[in-house]
Amino acid sequence: MTTNPIDLKSALDGFDAPWSPRIIAYLNDYDIRLARFHGEHVWHVHLETDEFFLVLDGEIAIGLREEDGERTVTLPRGSVFVVPRGTFHKPSSEHGAAVLLVEPTGTLSVGDAHDEVPEHVDVTTGHPVP
Repeated sequence: MTTNPIDLKSALDGFDAPWSPRIIAYLNDYDIRLARFHGEHVWHVHLETDEFFLVLDGEIAIGLREEDGERTVTLPRGSVFVVPRGTFHKPSSEHGAAVLLVEPTGTLSVGDAHDEVPEHVDVTTGHPVP
């Protein structure tokens, strides 16, 4: 990883694949990832970690399966949301979005348990940005 400033727009311009996060920096034992969202991800859960979302552009929805049932939170540009560990969730974006994610290094993009993964979702721990 670089020790120089990272321009988020340039990093986002470097890829267009949705659901294929890029690691732009490391913070202690955490990855700072950029991802493009478009369409639907997959229902999944991270058993040991929370997941942080910051919407840089566009709008996303996150379906949540909670004790009281299912609900959806909508995050417009500039919004932050944390999915608590152990909560099944399904991100989506109807028109596309750019999102910054913070997760422990090595966290799989489809969590520890998930529904069948569609072809358009990259099962990865993130791809380093050159």
